[in-house]
Parts: sequence; C-alpha cells; structure tokens
Amino acid sequence: MESDIHEKIRQLIQEAGEILVLSHIRPDGDAVGSVLGLGLALQEAEKQVQMVLVDGVPSSFRKLPGANQITRKVQDPFDLSIVLDISDLSRTGNVLDGQVPDLNIDHHITNLNFARINFVDPEAPATAAILAEYLPRWGLKISEPVAQALLNGIVSDTLGFRTSNVRPNTLRLAADLMEKGADLSELYNRALIRRSFEAARLWGLGLDKLQRDDRLVWTTLTLSDRAQSAYPGNDDADLINIIASIDESDIGIIFVEQKDNHIKVSWRAQPDWDISQLATQFGGGGHPAAAGADIPGMLDEVQEKVISATRQLLKNGANGNKSSHYLKPN
Repeated sequence: MESDIHEKIRQLIQEAGEILVLSHIRPDGDAVGSVLGLGLALQEAEKQVQMVLVDGVPSSFRKLPGANQITRKVQDPFDLSIVLDISDLSRTGNVLDGQVPDLNIDHHITNLNFARINFVDPEAPATAAILAEYLPRWGLKISEPVAQALLNGIVSDTLGFRTSNVRPNTLRLAADLMEKGADLSELYNRALIRRSFEAARLWGLGLDKLQRDDRLVWTTLTLSDRAQSAYPGNDDADLINIIASIDESDIGIIFVEQKDNHIKVSWRAQPDWDISQLATQFGGGGHPAAAGADIPGMLDEVQEKVISATRQLLKNGANGNKSSHYLKPN
C-alpha cells in the first residue's frame, strides 16, 4: 500500500508541467522550509513552479535560498497543486479558492485528508522530514539549496531536535542534509536564537500580562501590543515556546488578537497531555502537545471559553484521563 502512494506521487510529479506549492497562513519554519525544499527540487527537475505563502516569508527565513521567489498569491495557471504542512484546507488562506488540491503532504495527527491524494505521517517530526526522506523516491534530487530548506524545517519544528518525537532517523536525515551542504549552526541560530528588536518588545508586553491558575498559564497579545512594539507579523513571534517552558505548568496558551474579529489561539502541553482534540473542538487542530485554532469573536469572550475548556481537560487528566501520546510542535 505504501509503495502504491509513492508511485502515485512520483507519477503526478512526472506528468505535471506547471506546479503550485503552498503552505499555511502565518508560516513557521517547517512551512517555509517545506515549500522551498519541494519547490526548488521541482525547479531543478525542470518544472514550472509557483511557491505561495499568503502571509509571506517571516524575516527569520528570508535568507534561505529561493525565499525571494515565494509570492503571496497564485499568479499563473497550474496543472498540479501540492499543499504542505496543512491539516485543514482553510489554513491555506483561501489561496485555492475552494478548489480541492491534488496532493496533501503533512505530519499533523488531526489532518482531515482533504486532497485527492493524502500522504500524512503523524509520526514524522516535521513535514520537511517527510520530504527529506522521500524526495529521491519521487524522482527528485536534494541539492544544497534543497537540503538547506529542509533542514531549516526540521530544526524549526523540533525546536533544535528537542521534542519527544525526534527519533534516530531524524538525526540521520539531518546528517544526510548536512552532507549535502546544509549549515546546521546557521539555520539553528536564525530559526531559534536570533529575534528582531520588535519581537523582543512584543515578548515583553505578553510576559507582563502572564497569568497562572494551578497548572495552566496563559497570556494575550492585542492589536495594541502589536502596534506599540511595531512588530510586523500577526503571530506571537514564538512567545508560545517561552510560555511552554514554565516549570509550574502543564498547559500554556497564547491568545493573539487579529484584525478581522477573531483570535488566534495556540496551546502547548507537557508530556502525557493531549490538546489536539481540544483545538479541534474550536475548529483548529495540530499535535497532541502543540495545537492551535482561529476562533471568531472578541478577545474576552474567546479567552473565557478556551480557558474554561482547558481547565476541564486538566481536571479530567488529574482523574486519570491523560493522553499517552506526545508529539510536538507546530
């Protein structure tokens, strides 16, 4: 069965001339690295490729080879569409205008299998890791620029190989990419260490509002916070990973106010807690230990509903209903 899907993917790629490659809104390092890794490999196979991220490329990843080719919308016709690192079609930002994509490659356990062909591996630590393992099987080469992009995705989504879904094969894939020219130290530094001045100011505003109730911690980032810090993105600047590191908590949450009257909610959980289904209840998804949702409504209203539901999850877990699974992050 597995060999069948790889043959189908190989055939799709071979027969296509113009290919669209895209990933989710508010792209992280895995989204950017996966789009660039596959997109550049397809270009080197002499395909016409459009690489699209509706929110553009975050500043941390703009020095990756080919990043300047990524556009915010589809500009030309295509005969094959590939979505990467997306569990729900709505996460494309309506790039496809409701069209069913041809191929969906992802690693989220909550993936809805929305494409004509779905290759979803929830055990993979990153979508970029799936590509690093299977691109050659699909008839594509991993050159130095492709290796750089894919290692960026793996490093970003595993927080530098620190998440519990990192396996020996993850490190082997990373070593193979390094042998092809990827610079691990540079990628690690840009993805996980360096931050803009504006991002640091945003962190300060969020941390100043940090709250804790028993084993739950949370904070908010408002539109006013974004304006005050001059932070250009509409995400949390990875503050969620700081919140998740608090020793006295089992679950951390960030509420990020958006312009169109909805709230981006991100959850992070410690081992043995599963917040993926909680996110699904709010129209989102993700991994057992890292999930998110975009929830319509005002900040106070959404915060009250989400905190109440998360408290209930913690209460149920305290009664012996914890998850035995732990995957992270995105």
